[in-house]
Amino acid sequence: RYCYERNLAVNPQGGNTGLVGGSVPVFDEIILSTILMNRIISFDKVSGILVCQAGCILEKLNEYLEEQGFIMPLDLGAKGSCHIGGNVATNAGGLRLLRYGSLRGTVLGLEVVLADGSALDCLTSLRKDNTGYDLKQLFIGSEGTLGVITAVSILCPQKPKAVNLAFLGCQSFAKVLETFTTCRAMLGEILSACEFMDEKCMELVERHLKLSSPVTGSPFYVLIETSGSNSTHDEEKLNNFLEQAMTSGLVTDGTVAMDDKKIKASTWFIWISLIHQMLWSLRERITEALTHDGYVYKYDISLPVEKLYDLVTDVRARLGQSAKNVVGYGHLGDGNLHLNITAESYSCSLLDAIEPFVYEWTASYNGSISAEHGLGFKKKQFIQYSKPKEAVFLMQRFKAMLDPKGILNPYKTLPSSS
Repeated sequence: RYCYERNLAVNPQGGNTGLVGGSVPVFDEIILSTILMNRIISFDKVSGILVCQAGCILEKLNEYLEEQGFIMPLDLGAKGSCHIGGNVATNAGGLRLLRYGSLRGTVLGLEVVLADGSALDCLTSLRKDNTGYDLKQLFIGSEGTLGVITAVSILCPQKPKAVNLAFLGCQSFAKVLETFTTCRAMLGEILSACEFMDEKCMELVERHLKLSSPVTGSPFYVLIETSGSNSTHDEEKLNNFLEQAMTSGLVTDGTVAMDDKKIKASTWFIWISLIHQMLWSLRERITEALTHDGYVYKYDISLPVEKLYDLVTDVRARLGQSAKNVVGYGHLGDGNLHLNITAESYSCSLLDAIEPFVYEWTASYNGSISAEHGLGFKKKQFIQYSKPKEAVFLMQRFKAMLDPKGILNPYKTLPSSS
């Protein structure tokens, strides 16, 4: 309210882990941090509904819930520092979306402070409320441009009793896609994550972070996680899938961690006693490894799954020796590619070779230029590659109505009104 009355611009900031500049000031905005808003308000063990303030760190929430026999429906690499309010404001995707869906489905209610300082209390804990417009959806993914999220009501699933991981090597991306199709059909309801990464990712993780992959020598790798309530049932389904994948030639090598405890031996597999965190770290720490490789150009793209790696191949061919490394990894389950290009240092000519080529390529296959990280400051001028002008105009009208003075996270998400 103070800032509204004095025409002072405000930049809401949570854990500041975003990748598109949405949480950092551009000029002289006042940073409004949610770091002290870290209180868990309530948790209902019967319904699994958690109500908490926006500044709660995702990993801390998950630790709290695990003690109650539940987990957060959201998991991502920045969980140790990102805030749930920022997660909701950017509609973060992450590693569990395949199993539990997006935040648009699991967030039940929000408390939001509007531009003029008034509080909008839509912090319902009801799973069904069909009265009027679903206002919370306006603020989920709005990146702090329509209001400041101060509290969240979210539906949390029960903690699975059995969690298994398989880390597999494939000889081509076509085999990766077949492996995904097969595992989705054979694992069904227990499939909780399906990630892929190329050999360049594994080389960087090993070189810069000294992490050793239990599976080597493959152009592509797939990380599959199952989670369920019956370990015997889940292991039987996973073993059947692995046998099918191996005998059909989809997978050439692999490692499996069964429920954190069991060690098995097989002709086809080297079954070793690795804790799940070690296997997941091969995927989650790729971003960290890339930062050690030089300047990183990062792209978060959504595409039809069959086209997911074609963009990496085409960018690699386009850039040639002007880039140090071009790598691709991401979420097979929802068609989300993380394309990363490294160079010794920032180069305007290299950027010009990448943009808008990447966005034009994505648009040509009806993809999205931002799958889960938002638009922020860095991508706002490219929104037309994913949204028609009529949709952008309507968004600008919403912005003008809820923030008439334009003080909330200015210069972000939307291009300037003409």
